Amino acid sequence: MSEGGIVEGVRIDVVRLHETWMELVFPRQRTAVHQVLGKWKPRTSGDRIKYRAWAALGAPIVALLYPLLLVGFAVRFNAKRFDSASTRLGVVGVLLLTTLLWGGLTALAHVRLEFDGFLAVGAASAVAVLSAGLAALFSRVGGRGTTVLFAYPFAMNAVFLPPVVAALYDPSLSGVLERSETLAIFLLDNVLSVYGIEAYLRSNFSLEGIAVVLMWVGIATPLGWFLGLVVTLADAVRPRAAGGAEESVEAAD
Repeated sequence: MSEGGIVEGVRIDVVRLHETWMELVFPRQRTAVHQVLGKWKPRTSGDRIKYRAWAALGAPIVALLYPLLLVGFAVRFNAKRFDSASTRLGVVGVLLLTTLLWGGLTALAHVRLEFDGFLAVGAASAVAVLSAGLAALFSRVGGRGTTVLFAYPFAMNAVFLPPVVAALYDPSLSGVLERSETLAIFLLDNVLSVYGIEAYLRSNFSLEGIAVVLMWVGIATPLGWFLGLVVTLADAVRPRAAGGAEESVEAAD
């Protein structure tokens, strides 16, 4: 894409994002040029003051949301690939594929690890397979809310859980544990240092064994919600056409 095309695409996305903000309070703001009634405009002095104040309030919010919108576009592109693959495979196919993947890890654990490690990796792999199946199922039932609330977190747990458990028992994967400890310290010092949460966790838990697994479950679940929300934002600003493709730039202007 040329530089002019990129600039035009950014302009249209920013305009759409701001129109979406405006439509939270005022009617017929998003791409209303294509509607019979046209874009709603304030008529009284009071309406104009409220309209301009809401528009000004939205400007910094749009500036903060735009990077998340770009993340949403990237995540949506890859999520679409997964969704297309899972649609072709079906829930049963997803279960079989993840069973093959994490079953291979379990077989490797049987060769490399003691029985306790093998058993733990096998249990984590079973949970991951179930999570993948639930993610595929929830992406097909319900609506956007169900997908964000359940499908994305289950998918993240299906990805994270077996490697983390394997790292608990395999010395060659000790880097995972070291990075987990670094991440845990960062989260405790910067994110959870409110309402005594950090002090409670430090005094009651140590980062070993099941605590590492629970930590990654605690990260994977809100990460799934975050990714689902940024994809929802991307869908709101640049909806996909019936065939799954994004609306064209020309149609948006």
